[in-house]
Amino acid sequence: MNAGSLAQELEDFKEFGAKTRQLTREFSGVRVPYFVNEFWTSKQRAAHSLHEVSYRACFKPQLPRFFIERLTQVGDLVYDPFMGRGTTLLEAALLDREVAGCDINPLAPILCGPRLEPPLLAEVEARLQQIPFQGNALRTKEEFNVFFHPKTLAQLRDLQDYLGGKGLFLDAVDRWIRMVATNRLTGHSSGFFSVYTLPPNQATSLAAQRRINEKRQQSPPVRDVPAIILKKSRSLLKKLDRGDDALWRRGRNAQLITASAAATPTLPDSSVDLVVTSPPFLDVVDYNGDNWLRCWFNGFDAAQVPILKLSKPSAWQEAMSDVLTELARVLKPGGFIAFEVGEVRKGAILLEELVVPAGLNAGLHPELVLVNEQEFTKTANCWGVENLGKGTNTNRIVVFSKP
Repeated sequence: MNAGSLAQELEDFKEFGAKTRQLTREFSGVRVPYFVNEFWTSKQRAAHSLHEVSYRACFKPQLPRFFIERLTQVGDLVYDPFMGRGTTLLEAALLDREVAGCDINPLAPILCGPRLEPPLLAEVEARLQQIPFQGNALRTKEEFNVFFHPKTLAQLRDLQDYLGGKGLFLDAVDRWIRMVATNRLTGHSSGFFSVYTLPPNQATSLAAQRRINEKRQQSPPVRDVPAIILKKSRSLLKKLDRGDDALWRRGRNAQLITASAAATPTLPDSSVDLVVTSPPFLDVVDYNGDNWLRCWFNGFDAAQVPILKLSKPSAWQEAMSDVLTELARVLKPGGFIAFEVGEVRKGAILLEELVVPAGLNAGLHPELVLVNEQEFTKTANCWGVENLGKGTNTNRIVVFSKP
């Protein structure tokens, strides 16, 4: 599908009963059409169970699927330069596309890679039985006991020792277990290793957890680490079947890069057919703070991960200009970029106003802006959304092409 065909489909779209609204805005002398509707919804299809790994500010699988199905063919290369938990890559692989992803956060490949090459549940169960979970509580650090019972923390230490001992020789089953354990560290139910705390994609500080414990008059219960890993594995793998052969085939060839999205020399020029991504928004999410415990479990310091934290629109635009310049390099002529942005600071800033000029400076052509309105919005229109929440309230996607 070319840009004109996509625009026509969006104009005619009425799958969920509403007629598409159209508007036009001008950026640096270029008129860009807007298409506003509910183009996808969580009700339209159940996403694959493999997506059920929590990560801050990740978009729904329906978003990348919408563009992958329309703008690529089987075997094309789909790339996400801010891959996070890997939603774009997983959807692309399930749709039989080659995949590549980049993220400056070393947690990203830990969370994404194993779900592109998932093991069988029986393999996970057998490996968990082989890992020496001795549970020696004498070797644990007392400061972490605000989250974990000493016996649970001792099992986590055993798992860290096992994974660290394998070094670079972790196989697909080991990597899967590490991924699930990373995902199950803290949360607000018995399905996590911790006592009741913030949702699993937001790790609070030690001091804040002490206050939570005092307020709730709680103490960490004993949790069985291998049992929880196996239970979560069963949930993640429940929809996996022989029809997902493309996932393993494409997953084995996945390119996972830990680097800045603005500097990816390992990706050849003009090699990517489609980019689908969502960059860090203006000072909305504290990725380092939210992931410090996951980083601890995997042996690195979250404070040393140079994740973008930009509060000034001009600085954010400059950073995105560098990223879009790099995307223009790796994109094939005639290829597309679906760049998901949003309104931040309660709608006072619409990030496409910064992204479209940055894309123009990178030599890209802005084809359109798609605004996906969701049912949860209280009052919505194309230029902003007001509701009782904060942050991004609609999906706003700038679609660029490379001439």
